[in-house]
Amino acid sequence: MNRLKRAKQAQIIAALVEGNSLRATARMTGASKVTILRLLESLGAACASYHDKALRNLTCKRIQCDEIWQFCYAKDKNVPDDKQGQFGYGNVWTWVALDAETKLIPSWRVGTREAATAYQFMHDLAGRLANRVTTDHRRPSRVSRRGRKCIWL
Repeated sequence: MNRLKRAKQAQIIAALVEGNSLRATARMTGASKVTILRLLESLGAACASYHDKALRNLTCKRIQCDEIWQFCYAKDKNVPDDKQGQFGYGNVWTWVALDAETKLIPSWRVGTREAATAYQFMHDLAGRLANRVTTDHRRPSRVSRRGRKCIWL
């Protein structure tokens, strides 16, 4: 199996970080799109592993928590019947915790906008912090029967 040299990998990653598209990066570097996608996959796994190990016992004082909506494949109303109810088709939420002072992201989670995902997200965040913190001062909110409304501590 052919392996990219470190210099070529660095060139590809630099092009993507600068905001170039996959196709533009492929044209600029001479690497195939499949090769670039495989590099991104391995880089993502390495970054996730580093993030999980390195970001522990953080001394953050103020954390801002939010969720970001996006859709995968199609919006909920346009998802085909055979894909209904499967995660990854329709609405997807990215839950993000941000240190207000350093802009560090100690925790994040991709999932639904339900109480179970919020609990997992907050539990992961609590495990990364050395002490108790304040969040962005929102009052507690109830979770509706469908789990659609979920606000923080």
